[in-house]
Amino acid sequence: MKRTLNFASRNIKELIRDPLSSIFALVLPLFLLWIFQQFKIPNEAYIISNFTPGIIVFGFSFITMFTAVLVSKDRSSSLLLRLSASPMKSYEYVLGYFLSSMPIVVIQIVLFILLAMILGLNFSVNLLLALLVGVVVSLLFIAFGILLGSLVGDKSAPGVASVIVQLVAFTSGMWFSSDMVGGFFATLCNALPFKYCVDILKGIINGNYDNILLAFIVFFAYLIVVTLLSVIFFNKSLKSDKK
Repeated sequence: MKRTLNFASRNIKELIRDPLSSIFALVLPLFLLWIFQQFKIPNEAYIISNFTPGIIVFGFSFITMFTAVLVSKDRSSSLLLRLSASPMKSYEYVLGYFLSSMPIVVIQIVLFILLAMILGLNFSVNLLLALLVGVVVSLLFIAFGILLGSLVGDKSAPGVASVIVQLVAFTSGMWFSSDMVGGFFATLCNALPFKYCVDILKGIINGNYDNILLAFIVFFAYLIVVTLLSVIFFNKSLKSDKK
């Protein structure tokens, strides 16, 4: 565990070296949360208790990008090749990437909830639960980042990871319900996990726990599969980099 914590500490230092990216991941969602509450759009999706969960999940999509870039850079710089001579296992590297993203995740959720409260969201115990569950939900986005960083090079990682950002924006239901469009788009929204991530947080913040069981099942299924794939392909990338 000590090796994993040391590796996570090193990853945090790497993320701090590029503070603009971290600030952007905080400022853009905060700005969107603020500005759309100023418009007073007469749509249920933009009610503060419904829009905040979408903003939280949207912020997580940037974590995917940061993680993908970090992993791909580590591979291209041969850092992982040098570290592979150590006793660390693949899962310890992956866990190190998970842990290093946690500070940003917690800061994101806290800031988003605080701004939402300033904008009119009523405080309740549900918000504290949403913070804890939000940390769990973020694990899926970190796993996506590790997977993408294991599959593509450092030059391709930002562009490929940005696809996740766009998918979250358009298929999570943060702007509008997929039922409003229907057809293939609704099918795509239901097939991807991002809608369910928003549904989980929305149900918790609104105290509506009856309709989120399916969302939890789909989310955990995706989390398990993507995490396993990230470990497998990360391990393969280590072996291929040795050749």
